[in-house]
Amino acid sequence: MTAEPEASQDHDHRPTLPDPLDRAIRLGGAVATTPLRLLSTLADPIRDDIGRGVRRSFGISGEPRPRSMDPKTAYVHPDSVIRIVHSDLGAMMIGGLSALMLQALHPLAMAGVADHSAYEDDPIGRLRRTANFVATTTFGTSAEARVAINHVRAVHRRVHGIAPDGRSYDASDPELLTWVHAAEMYCFLEATQRFGARRLAKSECDAYYDETAPVAIELGAEWVPRSVDEMDAYFMRVRNNLYGGAQAIAARDFLLRGVARKPEDRAVYGLIAAAGVGLLPRWARAKLRIPAFPLVDATVVTPAARVLCTGLRWAVPPRR
Repeated sequence: MTAEPEASQDHDHRPTLPDPLDRAIRLGGAVATTPLRLLSTLADPIRDDIGRGVRRSFGISGEPRPRSMDPKTAYVHPDSVIRIVHSDLGAMMIGGLSALMLQALHPLAMAGVADHSAYEDDPIGRLRRTANFVATTTFGTSAEARVAINHVRAVHRRVHGIAPDGRSYDASDPELLTWVHAAEMYCFLEATQRFGARRLAKSECDAYYDETAPVAIELGAEWVPRSVDEMDAYFMRVRNNLYGGAQAIAARDFLLRGVARKPEDRAVYGLIAAAGVGLLPRWARAKLRIPAFPLVDATVVTPAARVLCTGLRWAVPPRR
């Protein structure tokens, strides 16, 4: 495990943001009032344009997949908590970006991504594949979900190698699958709690973790957290084995830069990136060498992201 950077001995020294995050915060602040203006002038005919524009800022061009509403054939029940969480476009985008940063802290998981995913060469393709998998295993039929799961398992069998710290990794390793799943579900739920239409009760949060567990087990995990308490205990157990190595820092910078090219898309992405950073546990943010600025988070980023998510729920109403 790499050592944490030593604290500066200069008491006048102020922590500085990595350049990509500084740009994200600046863009987030600039766009903070934009959703308010939009909400006062938008009309029904341009709802679809707004939804497409936000998806485009993440490189996602397709329309949402149809929902399977038959409890007998759906992979997850239509009334499940998982559908409430995964239907909120804004919160899911924020949570998804946060999850990618958190997952990067596992050196073996990050080595597999760096060596095999070509995420820097084809970021849009990777985002699309990830979004499609989550959508299929949330809103698809059992048959569709198992096709997607079997495809991922086949891909995982080809992903193995040696990490920079000399250890071997294998994407089918049950412990790695647990980490990737736990980090993703944690961030999705945290995003819903902070930016969703309402806060979920603890019983609903427990249900969310329990309902999302089967997909991880079918992918090859042997155990995953099934409640809030189990998730907290899991992070306490594994956090000392996580660190921000060179590959993790490169992924952090790439994620904060984003894939958007148009100024308006970069503005949206910048706000979502800053909100995603704010979801990270303090220990994870420290390991990624991202200084905490609670006042900026509380007064600029969080309020602006909440307004943006409210606007997105109007433009792209969640469907269960």
